[in-house]
Amino acid sequence: MQTYRVGDLLVAGISITDGVFDGTVVLLLDADDSGTLGVVLNRITDIELSGALPAWSRLVSEPQALFDGGPVSQQGAVCLAEPWSETEEPPGWRPVFGRVGLLNLDTPVEIAEGTYRRLRIFAGYAGWDAGQLERELEFDMWHVVPALPDDIFDREPEGLWRRVLRRQGGELGLLSTWTSVTEAN
Repeated sequence: MQTYRVGDLLVAGISITDGVFDGTVVLLLDADDSGTLGVVLNRITDIELSGALPAWSRLVSEPQALFDGGPVSQQGAVCLAEPWSETEEPPGWRPVFGRVGLLNLDTPVEIAEGTYRRLRIFAGYAGWDAGQLERELEFDMWHVVPALPDDIFDREPEGLWRRVLRRQGGELGLLSTWTSVTEAN
């Protein structure tokens, strides 16, 4: 039985030490019988956004950077945006949860200017084949928690993992204090 849905966060468990997903927070963007995909919210690339997507670089929220959305299709870009309007759906935008949605980067920048309260661009995405995420959840590799719009546009992404866990309270809240052996040294 599926225990997650689009708009949930996957918070990496401490058993993930693969160098790809350890310490990550992933927003789920799509989940169906063929698999699941999302974007890592708390990793910034070394690529200058102004070089990769110069027309969009001035529209993104702080920190104005290109985020590493995950290991799949890193040449492609995924854009999450929150419109100013509470009722209108801007051209090229489709909701994911609440007023956070996907913005097609083929949309003319001139149309996007002034339309979005917050905007973030990710290189690549994270993906799981059918049943793969369910198996990883059985091994407590991920914790499924509800997302807040502020998680997606967090100004200090390096601390997002701990903040998301802390607000859960209980055992997950306590997990936010965990330090790996490599962090401690």
